[in-house]
Formats: sequence, C-alpha cells, structure tokens
Amino acid sequence: MQNNVLILDFGSQYTQLIARRVRELNIYCEIHPYHKIPENLDNFKAVILSGSPFSVRAEDAPHPDLSKIKGHKPLLAVCYGAQYLAHFHGGKVAPSDNREYGRAKLTTIYVNSGLFAGIPEDTQVWMSHSDTIAELPHGAVRLASTNDVHNAAYRLEREETYAIQFHPEVYHTTHGKQLLENFLIDIAEIQASWTPAAFVDTTVNELKEKLGDDKVVLGLSGGVDSTVAAVLLNKAIGKNLYCIFVNNGLLRKNEFQNVLDQYEHMGLNVKGVDASARFLKALKGISDPEAKRKAIGNSFIEVFDDEAHQLKDVDWLAQGTIYPDVIESVSVNGPSVTIKSHHNVGGLPDFMKLKVVEPLRMLFKDEVRRVGAELGIDPELLGRHPFPGPGLAIRILGDITEEKVRILQEVDAVFINGLKKWNLYNDVWQAGAILLPVQSVGVMGDERTYEKVVALRAVESTDGMTADWVNLPYEFLQETSNYIINRVKGVNRVVYDISSKPPATIEWE
Repeated sequence: MQNNVLILDFGSQYTQLIARRVRELNIYCEIHPYHKIPENLDNFKAVILSGSPFSVRAEDAPHPDLSKIKGHKPLLAVCYGAQYLAHFHGGKVAPSDNREYGRAKLTTIYVNSGLFAGIPEDTQVWMSHSDTIAELPHGAVRLASTNDVHNAAYRLEREETYAIQFHPEVYHTTHGKQLLENFLIDIAEIQASWTPAAFVDTTVNELKEKLGDDKVVLGLSGGVDSTVAAVLLNKAIGKNLYCIFVNNGLLRKNEFQNVLDQYEHMGLNVKGVDASARFLKALKGISDPEAKRKAIGNSFIEVFDDEAHQLKDVDWLAQGTIYPDVIESVSVNGPSVTIKSHHNVGGLPDFMKLKVVEPLRMLFKDEVRRVGAELGIDPELLGRHPFPGPGLAIRILGDITEEKVRILQEVDAVFINGLKKWNLYNDVWQAGAILLPVQSVGVMGDERTYEKVVALRAVESTDGMTADWVNLPYEFLQETSNYIINRVKGVNRVVYDISSKPPATIEWE
C-alpha cells in the first residue's frame, strides 16, 4: 500500500485519535508499538511519534532506535516525542515550573510557514505534560511558544523533523487538523487517496487473490461490523461465502427474525440457527460475568462448529474484527490488562482447523460505517447501536433464567422503540437496559409489590474507547419509566445510569 504513515505508540491515551485524524485527511496510517518498528519502512512516507505517560528522564522511559527514520523521512514528534528528540539529541528536558495541562494559547509563531502555514497566532492548543523542553536539541530552530512554554514547537535544520509540545489530534487544539495537513500533504507530499471507494476496490481485489475458489464461513451478528464484512466478502467470492446467524436466546425482542428479514434482500447466503435452549442450559446457575462470557463463547463455538461441519471443504473463518481490537491486542505494554474477554482477536480452538480472514481489521468503527455506505448497505442497518457479543446475558446481573430474559427483552424494546419515536436514537451511540439483582418495594393500586429494578443506559461516543452519558429529556424518561412499570410484568422501579467511561464501562458486566 502506498502513502502510508507510521505512528509509533509510546502509550498515550490519544494515539488512536492521531490515527483517526490522519485518516480524516484521507491518508492511510498504521499504529505500531515504539519497540516494534516495522523492519521494512519503504512503504511509509512519514512518521509520527505519539505522546506518552512516561517522562523521558525516567529510567524505564521508552527509547526506540530511530536511526532509520530521523533524517530519512518526514518526522512529526508530539509531546513526549518532542521531549524525546530533545533529550537524546543534545537538548535538555526538565520538570516544569508550571505544569501545563489543558488549553493554552500559542502566543508567538516565529516561522509562519511550513508546519504553521495558515495557522494564526493566539490559536488555542491542548497541553498535557509535566516536563518541559528547557533547551532545544542541536541544530534546532524554535517555531512557537506559549506564555508558559518557551519551546512549544521546533524544527531540526537540514531535515524534515518537526516537534510540538501540544496535541494536534484533540478537539481542543483548534487548528490541529490544519497542522497535520501541513505536515502530511505539504511537507511529506502524501496524496490523500485513502477513501471508502478505494478501500472497497483494494480489499475486494485482495480477497479475490487471497481466497480464490476457497469456501468461507462467517458468523453474522446482525451488527454493523459483521454485516459490512459479509457484503465485502460476498462482493469478492459470491456463493462461496456461507453466513450463519445464531440465535443464542439473548438477543433483543424479535431480533432473530428481524435480522434474517433484513439480510433476505442483501443477496447473502444466510442460514439462521435457533440454539436458544442450548445457550440457556449452558448458562444455568452461572452468575460470574467472565464465566458467563466463557459459557456463551464455548456454546457458540460448538454450535458454529456443528453448522460449519455440515458444509463441505470450508477453509476459512471470516470475522468482523476492527482496528481498535487489533491495537488493543498488540499494545505498548503487551496485551492490556483484561477488562473483559473479547470475542475477536483471540484465536480459534484447535479443533476448528480454519484459517482466519478479517477484511475490516484495519478500520475504525466510523470508517466501517462509511465503507458500508459505499457498498450500498441500508442506512438503518449501518446506524444500529453496537450490541455486546454475549447479548443480554451481561445486562442481566446475576444468574440467567428464561423469565429474566423475557423481562429484559420487553424493557429493552420499550426503551429502544421510545428513542426512535422521540427521534433520539441517532443522537445516541449505544443504549440498553440492565436488569439488576435486587428487588424493591412498590405500590400498585392498593397492593404492595416486591419486584425487580431496571437501569436504563444511553451513552455518546465515537468508538467506545471513551463515552459520556446522554442527557435525555426528562419528559422522555418519565414516559419510558411509566410505560415500563405499567406494561412489563415483574418491574416496579426504573433508574437512569449517569456514569461516564472512564471510570465506569459502558456495559455493567
């Protein structure tokens, strides 16, 4: 692939955001851990160094070998990257007298061309550091300053190496996109050719070459990722793609049939398998969230394997793995601490003996949706909220029973249909209901009740890495709560979750 940008990750919380901003310029980029620099750098036309929670003065600070990059390719060093270049090339990094976090102003831009072309003085930037560059490295020219940071940006003479102390990738840096565009398009001379149409053409051709006449089996979930993966594969190999949609008994109300109906008009070869009883039996008596996930995962593999064996000579398993899953599995410090088991990027049981194909593994969620639109997939399907792989099992806190599933399906249907009726659905990234393992006292008519409590959850996000709760109208919440309590037998109290991620997660389990 041509015109690639390499982003070296030093563990910053903003690294994925750098990649997203680069791709918004229609330029392809890849994130690699700082200690796993690709051996072949020929395809990369520019390199960006990310920020980091480390101090360059610490003994365990990341210390990559940049000898094949610095001075050889256009290089933009962000925050930690800027301090790294200064610290190891004759400059001086010291603790800041005034630690600078949050908004700041570039009070002076000394060279208003190149990196800062079209960017006015007094522009707002976002700082996040406790060290400062006290002295520039050898051969450096200062480019910009703030009130508190004298060396806010610099360039190394006689090479296309630039360093900035602030974060251009965050929303609060008002001209961050312009700066990245200046670096990548004007300085590095990269063509903006990474578009959904180009991705579809390239990927379909690669899939044709890779798969040939082989047969591929894909587990559909009804979600955006697996659907887009299926349509891409169908475009490449047609009848040799076999899709299986398993009803685990933990889907939303009527979802099994609704999803099958949607797929019927898409030209896909789909088989629906109702394995509800098998999954509920496997979950009987299990309350621990990880144990639930494992029971569901094992049951899915068994059902999927049974169905795959009915197909002759299948060689490949397709998955809807996307880029955040891939990044997480090869993070700077090795695989991140397990917050919850992931349904992708985990390999396959030995007995399945299938090779894996993941056509979306280099895309972010918003890019998957744009590719889906390019493929002509129904906007309603592309706009579906994410839904957890284990389904309602992790929204039922405690053990799973058929009755609890029924209650939660009814509550969830009221909530989701209400969001659509009030034209709020598309303003929410993900919404759902949680059945709590408590009962509360209530009064209905003249009778005292002792029934279940449900929590409603709605968040806004771009990729699920961070999320904030949605301030839904009180009138909507009032109507929804009344409807649930009056119409769903077994529930007498409704609460609304106003926790953000972090520190909470989107799901409760």
